[in-house]
Amino acid sequence: MAGAKNVLGTELETCSMDPVTGFYRDGCCNTGASDAGLHLVCCHVTEEFLAFSVAAGNDLVTPIPEYQFPGLKPGDRWCVCVQRWQQALRAGAACPVVLEATHISSLEFVSLEELQEHAVQED
Repeated sequence: MAGAKNVLGTELETCSMDPVTGFYRDGCCNTGASDAGLHLVCCHVTEEFLAFSVAAGNDLVTPIPEYQFPGLKPGDRWCVCVQRWQQALRAGAACPVVLEATHISSLEFVSLEELQEHAVQED
């Protein structure tokens, strides 16, 4: 995981420490052999995306204390599964992406252009 790259080819940045995200709960969208879901895309989740995810069978809203999962609300940053983000993209429900914190392996599933079209616009 050390030295992981983002989709821009630079060092992978932290996605979120509040709530703590990532498959490894290290705040980053790191991946490895045990990450079957490929939690690669750092997103600012939206109400629309959260509703889409629930309808697709992945409830990211309801807290699960036994897994230290607080439940997400719109505006939270979270490492989402790349294929779920791709599904949301095709359905018109993709949430904004933080390119600097999105793992380079995402590019095996979605194009850099698709990610850039949904990049978070920082002020």
